[in-house]
Amino acid sequence: MLTKRIIPCLDVTKGRVFKGVKFSELLEIGDPAELGKFYSDHGADELVFYDITASSEDREISLDFVSKVAANINIPFCVGGGVNSIEDFTKILRKGADKISINSGAVRNPALITEASLKFGAQCVVLSIDAKKNDQGSWSVYVKGGREKTQLDAIEWAVEGVRLGAGEIVINSIDEDGMKNGYDIELLKQITDKVNVPVIASGGAGTIEHFYDALTKANVDGILAASVFHYGEIKIVDLKKALKEKGISIRTP
Repeated sequence: MLTKRIIPCLDVTKGRVFKGVKFSELLEIGDPAELGKFYSDHGADELVFYDITASSEDREISLDFVSKVAANINIPFCVGGGVNSIEDFTKILRKGADKISINSGAVRNPALITEASLKFGAQCVVLSIDAKKNDQGSWSVYVKGGREKTQLDAIEWAVEGVRLGAGEIVINSIDEDGMKNGYDIELLKQITDKVNVPVIASGGAGTIEHFYDALTKANVDGILAASVFHYGEIKIVDLKKALKEKGISIRTP
């Protein structure tokens, strides 16, 4: 049984970490390197950093924080936001990141997934999907930090992304983002049933039971969360202990 991963998510803009609800109402949390070290020291398996305004502002990702994070932590970390080219991949990896998350750039240019996968390896290419339920009962893909709806179906896009070479999928429910009502199990299950790469759940954690439900009912490989960690509502050590007691294969600190 593969060990499940607990992954704090840190949304970065203007060099600081922020957290919002449904991609808005942003509140400042702190310094990315300091928070990264805190989570690295307190049991996180990986970290994800998103430059949350790079795509909507049509600019390159801010790289200053990446090298600072790399110097402060001893666990893998992924960086995304405003990644649109192989050159972006190269610059970010040289700063010390282990994986690159692509979202808007991949929708705009799906060939980038294949190009990056061939050059750096599939394990380095993470397709991040921001999904919101539509009136037809399926999920639409949104880009530019959840601000712009596309014509893509989230399930179909996940399958296509893996076919193109993505080695991991992060699926974020815009409906549940920051709401703390639980992950969108239905959405996650449809994706884990159809792809053969790791799937990471994002958007909705409020209790330890929510983590457990996503891991068992949707069979995801990892859980990404922000608010409950940033505000100290759930400590990673406590979360891992509880999950292990429930029979989940998890790396304990």
